[in-house]
Amino acid sequence: METSLIICGSGGQGILLAGTLLAYAGLKEGKYVTFLPSYGAEKRGGLSYCAVVISDVEISSPVVGYPMTIIALDNIGIDTYEDTLAKNGLIILNSSLIKREIKRKDAKVIKLDFNDIAKEMGNPRVLNMIALGVYIAQKKVLKLDSLISSLEKVISKRHLDMLEDNKKALEKGVMLCQYQ
Repeated sequence: METSLIICGSGGQGILLAGTLLAYAGLKEGKYVTFLPSYGAEKRGGLSYCAVVISDVEISSPVVGYPMTIIALDNIGIDTYEDTLAKNGLIILNSSLIKREIKRKDAKVIKLDFNDIAKEMGNPRVLNMIALGVYIAQKKVLKLDSLISSLEKVISKRHLDMLEDNKKALEKGVMLCQYQ
């Protein structure tokens, strides 16, 4: 089993943290993992993405040309990567910011208001973790417990106050996926 995804959006949305968490949790479960981040020079607002591959066997390349899943947190991300999605892939999109229709007719699309859900939870910064919860519930590639236990390893010391909110957001994403 090998799966690939691109998490994309704008800098400041926690895209690289989400990819790092997936990679770390994959390693924790004994899987082969690649993580390839990319971000613009801007601190916030420029295109940011990461490619993650998780596999039971060795991975030949970290480059993801046609991801099986795209998690798009804003327009810049979906506009850039929608056409690269593998045939019959999955798109998880943040309908709080992405209002246009998806062009791909062969994709399964899950639209959730991640910004609004995060605000309702009391922390607008956890939208990335809600999206990750949806992803792992849909793809069943990693266990929720692995992501939760890996949070302490990937969150910087100055953001440890976000630990509990991130755990709750992952759980919320998994729970939301039950209705998709």
